[in-house]
Amino acid sequence: MTPSENNKRIAKNTLMLYFRMLLIMGVSLFTVRVVLDTLGTIDYGIYNVVGGIVLMFSFLSGTMAAASQRFFAFELGRDNMEQLKKIFAITMTIYAIIAIIIFALAETLGLWFLKHKMSIPPERMEATLWVYQFSILSFMMTLFTIPYNAAIIAHENMKIYAWVSIAEALLKLIVIYLLVVFSVDKLKLYAVLMFGVTVFITFIYRYYCSKKFEECRFSFYWEGSLFNEIIGFSGWNLFGSMAAVFKNQGINILLNIFFDPAINAARAIAYQVNSAIYQFVTNFSTAVNPQITKYYAGRQKNQMVRLVFQSSKFSYFLLFIFSIPILLETQFVLGLWLKELPEYVVLFTRLVIINALVDSLVGPLVTSALATGRIKKYQIIVGGTMLLNLPISYFFLKLNFPPQTTMYIAIIIAIVNLGLRLILLKKMIQFPTRSYIFDVIFKIIISSILAYIIPLILMYKMEGGLVRFIFVTIISIISTVVVIYCVGLSGGERKIVLDFAKNKVNKGSSL
Repeated sequence: MTPSENNKRIAKNTLMLYFRMLLIMGVSLFTVRVVLDTLGTIDYGIYNVVGGIVLMFSFLSGTMAAASQRFFAFELGRDNMEQLKKIFAITMTIYAIIAIIIFALAETLGLWFLKHKMSIPPERMEATLWVYQFSILSFMMTLFTIPYNAAIIAHENMKIYAWVSIAEALLKLIVIYLLVVFSVDKLKLYAVLMFGVTVFITFIYRYYCSKKFEECRFSFYWEGSLFNEIIGFSGWNLFGSMAAVFKNQGINILLNIFFDPAINAARAIAYQVNSAIYQFVTNFSTAVNPQITKYYAGRQKNQMVRLVFQSSKFSYFLLFIFSIPILLETQFVLGLWLKELPEYVVLFTRLVIINALVDSLVGPLVTSALATGRIKKYQIIVGGTMLLNLPISYFFLKLNFPPQTTMYIAIIIAIVNLGLRLILLKKMIQFPTRSYIFDVIFKIIISSILAYIIPLILMYKMEGGLVRFIFVTIISIISTVVVIYCVGLSGGERKIVLDFAKNKVNKGSSL
Protein backbone atom coordinates (compact mmCIF):
# COMPACT_ATOMS: atom_id res chain seq x y z
CA MET A 1 0.00 0.00 0.00
CA THR A 2 1.42 3.40 -1.03
CA PRO A 3 1.86 6.32 1.41
CA SER A 4 -0.94 8.16 -0.40
CA GLU A 5 -3.33 5.22 0.10
CA ASN A 6 -2.26 4.98 3.75
CA ASN A 7 -3.00 8.69 4.24
CA LYS A 8 -6.47 8.19 2.77
CA ARG A 9 -7.11 5.24 5.06
CA ILE A 10 -5.92 7.21 8.09
CA ALA A 11 -8.18 10.13 7.09
CA LYS A 12 -11.19 7.84 6.58
CA ASN A 13 -10.67 6.07 9.90
CA THR A 14 -10.15 9.39 11.67
CA LEU A 15 -13.48 10.68 10.33
CA MET A 16 -15.27 7.56 11.56
CA LEU A 17 -13.68 7.98 14.96
CA TYR A 18 -14.61 11.68 15.02
CA PHE A 19 -18.24 10.79 14.44
CA ARG A 20 -17.95 8.45 17.40
CA MET A 21 -16.21 11.14 19.44
CA LEU A 22 -18.81 13.85 18.81
CA LEU A 23 -21.59 11.51 19.87
CA ILE A 24 -19.81 10.36 23.03
CA MET A 25 -18.67 13.89 23.86
CA GLY A 26 -22.20 15.31 23.63
CA VAL A 27 -23.73 12.56 25.75
CA SER A 28 -20.85 12.59 28.27
CA LEU A 29 -21.04 16.33 28.87
CA PHE A 30 -24.81 16.15 29.28
CA THR A 31 -24.72 13.14 31.59
CA VAL A 32 -22.00 14.63 33.82
CA ARG A 33 -24.17 17.69 34.39
CA VAL A 34 -27.23 15.60 35.30
CA VAL A 35 -25.30 13.03 37.35
CA LEU A 36 -23.47 15.73 39.32
CA ASP A 37 -26.78 17.49 40.01
CA THR A 38 -28.57 14.24 40.93
CA LEU A 39 -25.87 12.61 43.04
CA GLY A 40 -24.46 15.78 44.57
CA THR A 41 -20.81 16.82 44.81
CA ILE A 42 -19.85 14.34 47.57
CA ASP A 43 -21.42 11.24 45.99
CA TYR A 44 -20.07 12.19 42.56
CA GLY A 45 -16.60 12.52 44.05
CA ILE A 46 -17.02 9.14 45.79
CA TYR A 47 -18.05 7.44 42.54
CA ASN A 48 -14.97 8.73 40.71
CA VAL A 49 -12.40 8.08 43.41
CA VAL A 50 -13.73 4.60 44.29
CA GLY A 51 -13.78 3.61 40.64
CA GLY A 52 -10.22 4.88 40.62
CA ILE A 53 -9.16 2.25 43.14
CA VAL A 54 -10.23 -0.47 40.71
CA LEU A 55 -8.48 1.35 37.87
CA MET A 56 -5.31 1.27 39.94
CA PHE A 57 -5.11 -2.41 39.03
CA SER A 58 -5.58 -1.66 35.33
CA PHE A 59 -1.82 -1.28 34.80
CA LEU A 60 -1.80 -5.07 34.23
CA SER A 61 -4.53 -4.94 31.58
CA GLY A 62 -3.10 -1.72 30.11
CA THR A 63 0.21 -3.46 29.62
CA MET A 64 -1.42 -6.33 27.76
CA ALA A 65 -3.55 -3.95 25.66
CA ALA A 66 -0.41 -2.25 24.34
CA ALA A 67 1.19 -5.65 23.73
CA SER A 68 -1.88 -6.98 21.90
CA GLN A 69 -2.06 -3.98 19.57
CA ARG A 70 1.67 -4.09 18.86
CA PHE A 71 1.80 -7.83 18.06
CA PHE A 72 -1.43 -7.78 16.02
CA ALA A 73 -0.33 -4.80 13.90
CA PHE A 74 3.17 -6.26 13.50
CA GLU A 75 1.91 -9.60 12.17
CA LEU A 76 -0.61 -7.89 9.90
CA GLY A 77 2.29 -5.83 8.55
CA ARG A 78 4.01 -9.15 7.74
CA ASP A 79 0.72 -10.68 6.47
CA ASN A 80 1.10 -13.70 8.78
CA MET A 81 -2.43 -14.92 9.62
CA GLU A 82 -1.40 -18.16 11.30
CA GLN A 83 0.86 -16.35 13.75
CA LEU A 84 -1.94 -13.85 14.36
CA LYS A 85 -4.30 -16.65 15.44
CA LYS A 86 -1.69 -17.99 17.84
CA ILE A 87 -1.10 -14.54 19.34
CA PHE A 88 -4.83 -13.99 19.90
CA ALA A 89 -5.27 -17.38 21.59
CA ILE A 90 -2.32 -16.85 23.92
CA THR A 91 -3.30 -13.27 24.81
CA MET A 92 -6.77 -14.49 25.82
CA THR A 93 -5.15 -17.07 28.09
CA ILE A 94 -2.93 -14.39 29.61
CA TYR A 95 -5.98 -12.19 30.22
CA ALA A 96 -7.64 -15.01 32.15
CA ILE A 97 -4.58 -15.15 34.41
CA ILE A 98 -4.60 -11.36 34.83
CA ALA A 99 -8.32 -11.41 35.68
CA ILE A 100 -7.69 -13.81 38.57
CA ILE A 101 -4.78 -11.68 39.86
CA ILE A 102 -6.74 -8.43 39.69
CA PHE A 103 -9.81 -9.93 41.34
CA ALA A 104 -7.69 -11.24 44.22
CA LEU A 105 -5.91 -7.89 44.66
CA ALA A 106 -9.14 -5.87 44.46
CA GLU A 107 -10.97 -8.00 47.03
CA THR A 108 -8.08 -7.94 49.51
CA LEU A 109 -5.64 -5.04 49.26
CA GLY A 110 -8.09 -2.75 47.44
CA LEU A 111 -10.95 -3.42 49.85
CA TRP A 112 -8.70 -2.84 52.87
CA PHE A 113 -7.46 0.44 51.40
CA LEU A 114 -11.02 1.60 50.72
CA LYS A 115 -12.25 0.89 54.25
CA HIS A 116 -9.24 2.12 56.22
CA LYS A 117 -7.43 4.79 54.19
CA MET A 118 -10.03 6.63 52.10
CA SER A 119 -11.88 9.76 53.21
CA ILE A 120 -15.48 8.50 52.94
CA PRO A 121 -18.39 9.83 55.07
CA PRO A 122 -19.47 6.93 57.36
CA GLU A 123 -23.11 7.18 56.30
CA ARG A 124 -22.07 6.63 52.62
CA MET A 125 -19.82 3.60 53.21
CA GLU A 126 -22.49 1.03 52.25
CA ALA A 127 -23.22 2.80 48.96
CA THR A 128 -19.48 3.18 48.40
CA LEU A 129 -19.03 -0.60 48.69
CA TRP A 130 -21.74 -1.06 46.06
CA VAL A 131 -19.84 1.24 43.72
CA TYR A 132 -16.61 -0.61 44.42
CA GLN A 133 -17.98 -4.11 43.78
CA PHE A 134 -19.76 -3.14 40.56
CA SER A 135 -16.65 -1.28 39.41
CA ILE A 136 -14.73 -4.55 39.83
CA LEU A 137 -17.36 -6.46 37.85
CA SER A 138 -17.32 -3.84 35.09
CA PHE A 139 -13.55 -3.98 34.94
CA MET A 140 -13.60 -7.78 34.69
CA MET A 141 -16.07 -7.58 31.80
CA THR A 142 -14.02 -5.09 29.81
CA LEU A 143 -10.78 -6.97 30.49
CA PHE A 144 -11.64 -9.74 28.02
CA THR A 145 -12.71 -7.20 25.41
CA ILE A 146 -9.22 -5.72 25.02
CA PRO A 147 -7.89 -8.36 22.53
CA TYR A 148 -11.00 -7.85 20.38
CA ASN A 149 -10.54 -4.08 20.37
CA ALA A 150 -6.86 -4.56 19.58
CA ALA A 151 -7.89 -6.60 16.54
CA ILE A 152 -10.26 -3.85 15.36
CA ILE A 153 -7.51 -1.22 15.68
CA ALA A 154 -4.87 -3.40 14.01
CA HIS A 155 -7.21 -4.10 11.08
CA GLU A 156 -8.00 -0.35 10.94
CA ASN A 157 -11.71 -1.14 10.80
CA MET A 158 -13.06 1.79 12.79
CA LYS A 159 -16.64 1.86 11.53
CA ILE A 160 -17.80 -0.49 14.28
CA TYR A 161 -16.79 2.09 16.91
CA ALA A 162 -19.26 4.60 15.48
CA TRP A 163 -22.17 2.16 15.54
CA VAL A 164 -21.44 0.84 19.01
CA SER A 165 -21.14 4.41 20.23
CA ILE A 166 -24.69 5.11 19.14
CA ALA A 167 -25.91 2.20 21.24
CA GLU A 168 -23.71 3.25 24.17
CA ALA A 169 -24.95 6.85 24.01
CA LEU A 170 -28.59 5.74 23.99
CA LEU A 171 -28.01 3.42 26.93
CA LYS A 172 -26.35 6.16 28.97
CA LEU A 173 -29.27 8.47 28.30
CA ILE A 174 -31.60 5.74 29.55
CA VAL A 175 -29.41 5.43 32.66
CA ILE A 176 -29.77 9.16 33.32
CA TYR A 177 -33.55 8.95 32.91
CA LEU A 178 -33.81 6.03 35.34
CA LEU A 179 -31.50 7.78 37.79
CA VAL A 180 -33.80 10.79 37.90
CA VAL A 181 -37.06 8.81 37.96
CA PHE A 182 -36.36 6.23 40.68
CA SER A 183 -36.30 7.37 44.31
CA VAL A 184 -33.79 4.84 45.65
CA ASP A 185 -30.19 5.44 46.69
CA LYS A 186 -28.92 7.22 43.57
CA LEU A 187 -25.28 6.19 44.02
CA LYS A 188 -26.13 2.49 44.26
CA LEU A 189 -28.50 2.69 41.29
CA TYR A 190 -25.94 4.51 39.15
CA ALA A 191 -23.29 1.84 39.86
CA VAL A 192 -25.67 -0.99 38.88
CA LEU A 193 -26.94 0.70 35.71
CA MET A 194 -23.45 1.60 34.46
CA PHE A 195 -22.41 -2.01 34.97
CA GLY A 196 -25.33 -3.04 32.77
CA VAL A 197 -24.14 -0.70 30.01
CA THR A 198 -20.64 -2.19 30.25
CA VAL A 199 -21.97 -5.74 29.91
CA PHE A 200 -23.98 -4.87 26.80
CA ILE A 201 -21.14 -3.03 25.03
CA THR A 202 -18.64 -5.76 25.89
CA PHE A 203 -20.75 -8.47 24.25
CA ILE A 204 -21.28 -6.38 21.11
CA TYR A 205 -17.53 -6.03 20.52
CA ARG A 206 -16.86 -9.69 21.18
CA TYR A 207 -19.68 -10.82 18.89
CA TYR A 208 -18.59 -8.51 16.05
CA CYS A 209 -14.93 -9.54 16.14
CA SER A 210 -15.64 -13.26 16.33
CA LYS A 211 -17.78 -12.93 13.17
CA LYS A 212 -15.59 -10.46 11.28
CA PHE A 213 -12.00 -11.52 12.00
CA GLU A 214 -10.83 -15.08 11.56
CA GLU A 215 -8.15 -14.89 14.24
CA CYS A 216 -10.69 -13.83 16.90
CA ARG A 217 -12.46 -17.20 16.98
CA PHE A 218 -10.89 -18.42 20.17
CA SER A 219 -9.54 -21.92 20.62
CA PHE A 220 -7.01 -22.81 23.27
CA TYR A 221 -3.41 -22.78 22.08
CA TRP A 222 -0.14 -22.83 23.97
CA GLU A 223 3.40 -22.13 22.84
CA GLY A 224 5.96 -21.41 25.51
CA SER A 225 8.31 -19.32 23.35
CA LEU A 226 5.48 -17.07 22.09
CA PHE A 227 4.07 -16.74 25.62
CA ASN A 228 7.51 -15.70 26.88
CA GLU A 229 7.91 -13.20 24.04
CA ILE A 230 4.57 -11.52 24.80
CA ILE A 231 5.14 -11.59 28.56
CA GLY A 232 8.70 -10.32 28.12
CA PHE A 233 7.47 -7.38 26.07
CA SER A 234 4.60 -6.78 28.49
CA GLY A 235 6.79 -7.11 31.55
CA TRP A 236 8.91 -4.10 30.60
CA ASN A 237 5.89 -2.23 29.29
CA LEU A 238 4.43 -2.71 32.76
CA PHE A 239 6.44 0.27 33.99
CA GLY A 240 4.76 2.61 31.54
CA SER A 241 1.28 1.33 32.32
CA MET A 242 1.86 1.52 36.08
CA ALA A 243 3.19 5.04 35.77
CA ALA A 244 0.19 6.22 33.73
CA VAL A 245 -2.26 4.73 36.23
CA PHE A 246 -0.45 6.15 39.26
CA LYS A 247 -0.19 9.54 37.60
CA ASN A 248 -3.97 9.72 37.18
CA GLN A 249 -5.81 7.44 39.61
CA GLY A 250 -3.02 7.41 42.19
CA ILE A 251 -3.06 11.19 42.46
CA ASN A 252 -6.86 11.10 42.64
CA ILE A 253 -6.67 8.79 45.67
CA LEU A 254 -3.87 10.88 47.18
CA LEU A 255 -6.06 13.99 46.98
CA ASN A 256 -8.85 12.10 48.74
CA ILE A 257 -6.49 11.21 51.59
CA PHE A 258 -5.38 14.81 52.12
CA PHE A 259 -8.64 16.59 51.29
CA ASP A 260 -12.30 15.54 50.88
CA PRO A 261 -14.43 14.03 48.04
CA ALA A 262 -15.34 17.56 46.83
CA ILE A 263 -11.78 17.94 45.53
CA ASN A 264 -12.15 14.63 43.67
CA ALA A 265 -15.39 15.92 42.13
CA ALA A 266 -13.61 19.07 40.88
CA ARG A 267 -10.77 17.00 39.45
CA ALA A 268 -13.21 14.55 37.83
CA ILE A 269 -15.04 17.41 36.11
CA ALA A 270 -11.74 18.85 34.86
CA TYR A 271 -10.81 15.48 33.39
CA GLN A 272 -14.25 15.14 31.78
CA VAL A 273 -13.64 18.40 29.91
CA ASN A 274 -10.15 17.27 28.99
CA SER A 275 -11.45 13.87 27.89
CA ALA A 276 -14.02 15.52 25.63
CA ILE A 277 -11.50 17.61 23.70
CA TYR A 278 -8.66 15.05 23.93
CA GLN A 279 -10.79 12.65 21.91
CA PHE A 280 -9.65 14.61 18.85
CA VAL A 281 -6.11 13.42 19.56
CA THR A 282 -7.08 9.90 20.66
CA ASN A 283 -9.11 9.26 17.51
CA PHE A 284 -6.34 10.50 15.25
CA SER A 285 -3.72 8.43 17.10
CA THR A 286 -5.90 5.32 16.98
CA ALA A 287 -6.08 5.65 13.20
CA VAL A 288 -2.34 6.39 12.79
CA ASN A 289 -0.62 4.03 15.26
CA PRO A 290 -1.15 0.76 13.36
CA GLN A 291 0.49 2.33 10.30
CA ILE A 292 3.57 3.31 12.30
CA THR A 293 3.98 -0.28 13.52
CA LYS A 294 3.36 -1.72 10.05
CA TYR A 295 5.95 0.60 8.50
CA TYR A 296 8.48 -0.59 11.07
CA ALA A 297 7.57 -4.25 10.48
CA GLY A 298 7.97 -3.67 6.73
CA ARG A 299 11.36 -1.96 7.29
CA GLN A 300 10.12 1.30 5.77
CA LYS A 301 11.91 3.56 8.22
CA ASN A 302 11.70 6.80 6.22
CA GLN A 303 7.93 6.48 5.86
CA MET A 304 7.63 5.66 9.56
CA VAL A 305 9.65 8.71 10.65
CA ARG A 306 7.71 10.99 8.32
CA LEU A 307 4.43 9.70 9.74
CA VAL A 308 5.68 10.19 13.32
CA PHE A 309 6.58 13.81 12.57
CA GLN A 310 3.25 14.52 10.89
CA SER A 311 1.08 12.73 13.44
CA SER A 312 2.84 14.38 16.42
CA LYS A 313 2.23 17.78 14.91
CA PHE A 314 -1.36 17.08 13.84
CA SER A 315 -2.18 15.58 17.25
CA TYR A 316 -1.05 18.72 19.03
CA PHE A 317 -2.77 21.11 16.63
CA LEU A 318 -6.07 19.20 16.74
CA LEU A 319 -6.12 19.57 20.50
CA PHE A 320 -4.81 23.13 20.48
CA ILE A 321 -7.54 24.44 18.15
CA PHE A 322 -10.27 23.41 20.57
CA SER A 323 -8.36 24.15 23.77
CA ILE A 324 -7.79 27.89 23.25
CA PRO A 325 -11.41 29.04 23.76
CA ILE A 326 -11.76 26.74 26.78
CA LEU A 327 -8.49 27.92 28.35
CA LEU A 328 -9.49 31.57 27.87
CA GLU A 329 -13.15 31.22 28.85
CA THR A 330 -12.98 28.36 31.35
CA GLN A 331 -15.19 30.04 33.95
CA PHE A 332 -17.91 30.85 31.41
CA VAL A 333 -17.84 27.41 29.73
CA LEU A 334 -18.10 25.54 33.03
CA GLY A 335 -20.82 27.95 34.19
CA LEU A 336 -22.89 27.15 31.09
CA TRP A 337 -22.39 23.44 31.58
CA LEU A 338 -22.86 23.03 35.35
CA LYS A 339 -25.28 24.58 37.82
CA GLU A 340 -22.67 24.87 40.57
CA LEU A 341 -18.90 25.04 40.16
CA PRO A 342 -16.93 23.12 42.82
CA GLU A 343 -13.91 24.89 44.27
CA TYR A 344 -10.72 24.52 42.19
CA VAL A 345 -12.58 23.23 39.12
CA VAL A 346 -11.62 26.20 36.89
CA LEU A 347 -7.91 26.02 37.74
CA PHE A 348 -7.91 22.20 37.54
CA THR A 349 -9.47 22.33 34.08
CA ARG A 350 -6.86 24.73 32.71
CA LEU A 351 -3.94 22.78 34.15
CA VAL A 352 -5.27 19.43 32.92
CA ILE A 353 -5.60 20.80 29.37
CA ILE A 354 -2.06 22.23 29.45
CA ASN A 355 -0.78 18.83 30.56
CA ALA A 356 -2.77 17.18 27.75
CA LEU A 357 -1.19 19.50 25.17
CA VAL A 358 2.27 18.31 26.23
CA ASP A 359 1.17 14.66 26.24
CA SER A 360 -0.47 14.96 22.80
CA LEU A 361 2.99 14.85 21.22
CA VAL A 362 4.10 11.56 22.74
CA GLY A 363 1.64 9.04 21.24
CA PRO A 364 3.52 8.48 17.95
CA LEU A 365 6.85 8.44 19.82
CA VAL A 366 5.57 5.73 22.19
CA THR A 367 4.23 3.68 19.26
CA SER A 368 7.63 3.91 17.55
CA ALA A 369 9.37 2.60 20.66
CA LEU A 370 6.85 -0.22 21.16
CA ALA A 371 7.14 -1.25 17.49
CA THR A 372 10.78 -2.23 18.03
CA GLY A 373 9.91 -4.67 20.82
CA ARG A 374 13.14 -3.64 22.59
CA ILE A 375 11.65 -1.55 25.34
CA LYS A 376 13.45 -2.60 28.55
CA LYS A 377 15.66 0.49 28.92
CA TYR A 378 12.98 2.79 27.47
CA GLN A 379 10.30 1.76 29.98
CA ILE A 380 12.63 1.75 32.97
CA ILE A 381 13.68 5.35 32.29
CA VAL A 382 10.41 6.85 31.01
CA GLY A 383 8.11 4.82 33.27
CA GLY A 384 10.37 5.34 36.27
CA THR A 385 10.38 9.11 35.73
CA MET A 386 6.60 9.20 35.36
CA LEU A 387 6.19 7.22 38.58
CA LEU A 388 7.83 10.13 40.40
CA ASN A 389 4.47 11.93 40.13
CA LEU A 390 3.16 10.10 43.18
CA PRO A 391 6.02 10.44 45.73
CA ILE A 392 6.77 14.06 44.76
CA SER A 393 3.09 14.98 45.01
CA TYR A 394 2.85 13.21 48.38
CA PHE A 395 5.88 15.14 49.63
CA PHE A 396 4.39 18.53 48.73
CA LEU A 397 0.90 17.70 49.99
CA LYS A 398 2.45 16.57 53.28
CA LEU A 399 3.94 20.07 53.51
CA ASN A 400 0.41 21.50 53.20
CA PHE A 401 0.74 22.67 49.59
CA PRO A 402 -2.61 23.22 47.78
CA PRO A 403 -4.13 20.44 45.60
CA GLN A 404 -3.21 22.09 42.27
CA THR A 405 0.45 21.44 43.11
CA THR A 406 -0.04 17.85 41.91
CA MET A 407 -0.92 19.14 38.45
CA TYR A 408 2.07 21.50 38.24
CA ILE A 409 4.27 18.50 39.06
CA ALA A 410 2.57 16.42 36.35
CA ILE A 411 3.20 19.09 33.71
CA ILE A 412 6.90 19.41 34.59
CA ILE A 413 7.41 15.63 34.53
CA ALA A 414 5.55 15.36 31.20
CA ILE A 415 7.98 17.88 29.64
CA VAL A 416 10.99 16.04 31.07
CA ASN A 417 9.67 12.72 29.74
CA LEU A 418 9.18 14.18 26.26
CA GLY A 419 12.88 14.99 26.18
CA LEU A 420 13.83 11.55 27.52
CA ARG A 421 11.74 9.82 24.84
CA LEU A 422 13.53 11.71 22.07
CA ILE A 423 16.96 10.86 23.50
CA LEU A 424 16.08 7.16 23.84
CA LEU A 425 14.50 6.89 20.37
CA LYS A 426 17.67 8.33 18.84
CA LYS A 427 19.57 5.37 20.27
CA MET A 428 16.87 2.78 19.55
CA ILE A 429 16.05 3.55 15.90
CA GLN A 430 18.42 6.39 14.97
CA PHE A 431 15.46 8.74 15.27
CA PRO A 432 16.28 12.24 13.91
CA THR A 433 15.83 14.01 17.24
CA ARG A 434 17.32 17.33 16.15
CA SER A 435 15.00 17.51 13.13
CA TYR A 436 12.03 16.65 15.35
CA ILE A 437 12.87 19.47 17.77
CA PHE A 438 13.09 22.01 14.95
CA ASP A 439 10.31 20.75 12.64
CA VAL A 440 7.79 19.77 15.33
CA ILE A 441 8.45 21.26 18.77
CA PHE A 442 9.85 24.61 17.64
CA LYS A 443 7.05 25.17 15.14
CA ILE A 444 4.45 24.17 17.71
CA ILE A 445 5.76 26.68 20.27
CA ILE A 446 5.90 29.55 17.75
CA SER A 447 2.43 28.71 16.39
CA SER A 448 0.94 28.53 19.90
CA ILE A 449 2.31 31.93 20.90
CA LEU A 450 1.17 33.64 17.69
CA ALA A 451 -2.29 32.05 17.77
CA TYR A 452 -2.94 33.28 21.32
CA ILE A 453 -2.23 36.98 20.72
CA ILE A 454 -5.46 38.16 19.03
CA PRO A 455 -7.93 36.09 21.14
CA LEU A 456 -6.16 37.20 24.34
CA ILE A 457 -6.36 40.88 23.38
CA LEU A 458 -10.03 40.46 22.45
CA MET A 459 -10.81 38.80 25.78
CA TYR A 460 -9.30 41.66 27.79
CA LYS A 461 -10.94 44.33 25.63
CA MET A 462 -14.49 42.94 25.91
CA GLU A 463 -16.72 42.51 28.93
CA GLY A 464 -17.34 38.94 30.05
CA GLY A 465 -20.46 37.10 28.93
CA LEU A 466 -22.00 35.16 26.06
CA VAL A 467 -21.10 37.74 23.39
CA ARG A 468 -17.43 37.74 24.38
CA PHE A 469 -17.37 33.93 24.52
CA ILE A 470 -18.78 33.67 20.97
CA PHE A 471 -16.34 36.25 19.58
CA VAL A 472 -13.35 34.75 21.40
CA THR A 473 -14.24 31.26 20.18
CA ILE A 474 -14.67 32.30 16.53
CA ILE A 475 -11.58 34.51 16.45
CA SER A 476 -9.41 31.96 18.28
CA ILE A 477 -10.34 29.17 15.86
CA ILE A 478 -9.73 31.38 12.79
CA SER A 479 -6.48 32.72 14.24
CA THR A 480 -5.25 29.24 15.17
CA VAL A 481 -6.10 27.66 11.81
CA VAL A 482 -4.39 30.48 9.86
CA VAL A 483 -1.25 30.39 12.04
CA ILE A 484 -1.04 26.58 11.91
CA TYR A 485 -1.38 26.54 8.11
CA CYS A 486 1.09 29.37 7.49
CA VAL A 487 3.65 28.72 10.24
CA GLY A 488 3.08 25.30 11.80
CA LEU A 489 2.88 23.06 8.73
CA SER A 490 5.54 22.21 6.19
CA GLY A 491 4.90 22.35 2.46
CA GLY A 492 4.21 18.62 2.30
CA GLU A 493 1.84 18.76 5.25
CA ARG A 494 -0.06 21.67 3.71
CA LYS A 495 -0.49 19.57 0.57
CA ILE A 496 -1.92 16.68 2.62
CA VAL A 497 -4.45 19.04 4.23
CA LEU A 498 -5.41 20.63 0.87
CA ASP A 499 -5.77 17.28 -0.88
CA PHE A 500 -7.94 15.97 1.93
CA ALA A 501 -10.13 19.10 1.86
CA LYS A 502 -10.48 18.98 -1.95
CA ASN A 503 -11.42 15.31 -1.79
CA LYS A 504 -14.18 16.01 0.73
CA VAL A 505 -15.49 18.99 -1.27
CA ASN A 506 -15.57 16.94 -4.48
CA LYS A 507 -17.41 14.11 -2.73
CA GLY A 508 -19.89 16.56 -1.26
CA SER A 509 -20.57 18.24 -4.62
CA SER A 510 -21.13 14.87 -6.32
CA LEU A 511 -23.97 13.92 -3.97
